[in-house]
Amino acid sequence: MYDRGIIIPGLIIFVLLVTFPIWYNHGVAGDVPKPELPKDSKKCVDSVNVMRSKHMQLLNEWRDEVLRTGDRAYFELEGKKYQKSLQNACITCHTSKKKFCDTCHEYASVTPYCWDCHLAPVESE
Repeated sequence: MYDRGIIIPGLIIFVLLVTFPIWYNHGVAGDVPKPELPKDSKKCVDSVNVMRSKHMQLLNEWRDEVLRTGDRAYFELEGKKYQKSLQNACITCHTSKKKFCDTCHEYASVTPYCWDCHLAPVESE
């Protein structure tokens, strides 16, 4: 305990450095993005909350079913048929990658690999 004069200020400096991002931003994260939804946004393959939280799992399931078992079958939801396809289901309504996909992906700091294989929708600007 002879180094009390060094240990206590060192611990204080450590705690300040570790907690700096929290108190610098006052505990507030950035504004949640508001992606541009299609005009008829009530006709998606699932509810808005499910699509926000689990769209990547759905797309991965579709990919696995289509590529591994060849199951490209349509599925019906509330009387509307959807094909298991990013380009033939999702992109038909969500036509702007920049205004829809990129706003949330940039906020979440994720880089999905969808566009490594799929063609990005043509931006109309």
